Amino acid sequence: MKKKFLAITALGITASLALAGCSGDGAGGTNSGGDGAEDKGTITLGFLPSWTDGLSTAYLLQDQLEKIGYTVEMKTLTEAGPLYTGLAQGDVDMYPSAWPELTHAEYMDTYGDDIEDIGTYYENAKLTIAVPEYSELTSIEDLKGKGAEFDGKIIGIEPGAGLTAQTEKMIPAYGLEGEYELVTSSTAAMLTELKTATDAQEDLVVTLWRPFWANEAFGMKDLEDPEGAMGEAEGLHFLGHKGFAEEFPEAAELIEQIKLDDAQYGSLEDMVVNEFGEGKEADAVDAWLDEHGDDFDWVVSE
Repeated sequence: MKKKFLAITALGITASLALAGCSGDGAGGTNSGGDGAEDKGTITLGFLPSWTDGLSTAYLLQDQLEKIGYTVEMKTLTEAGPLYTGLAQGDVDMYPSAWPELTHAEYMDTYGDDIEDIGTYYENAKLTIAVPEYSELTSIEDLKGKGAEFDGKIIGIEPGAGLTAQTEKMIPAYGLEGEYELVTSSTAAMLTELKTATDAQEDLVVTLWRPFWANEAFGMKDLEDPEGAMGEAEGLHFLGHKGFAEEFPEAAELIEQIKLDDAQYGSLEDMVVNEFGEGKEADAVDAWLDEHGDDFDWVVSE
């Protein structure tokens, strides 16, 4: 757990750098052409480091795209809004783990005409309201009348996150307004509070999502959502700027083949975030491919 918490802290520091370029040795940045292959152009991947689905898939794509001859540049941001804006304007070529069906639907309504869907790599993503497994609560309905037990707080993430907007809709749907306040700051801050509370076996309620390594690491359970206020399950997509496939045809052909199930995605995220950590993401992807690469027909080997 200590190792995982150090990874959380490191991600929180990284996430404070909006539009910061990274170096391609695993700290992020630019590398070209893998094994001396002809350079086919530069692809810029934009992602939020504290949202580890995007972090993990960004470094997976960097590895694979460089092996077929592309130069990959990494750009980190702290909010989804600027990322969608940059994607639509062409400042970022790809968002490597987007939630466009429900969570980011508002951004797609605004920018969708200038964004291209390259493929869906995971089919069962969902937003959740969660409590520790030791809690007696089983449903969001159970929160009503118990605000004092949670200091009247639901601990959230970034203010501009789709999860935040969905939670703001959930609160009145269950009659929790006036009793609970949604506290937003950052994913890293939420995880810090989550660790503190679970270490002390204290009550708290947080906004979470699946797939996300913290669910297993901290022993969290989703509260049932009989009103469907947190939305249905959705896919995680690779999004590009309009014309991406035409500009980078071989990249698009590779990317659209990538599919991961729960176990495969979970092992990738755990390897990148927990086993290797910040600064060693590229090494983590190499280790994951050594272990799991034979399971996929889309993997580009050395």
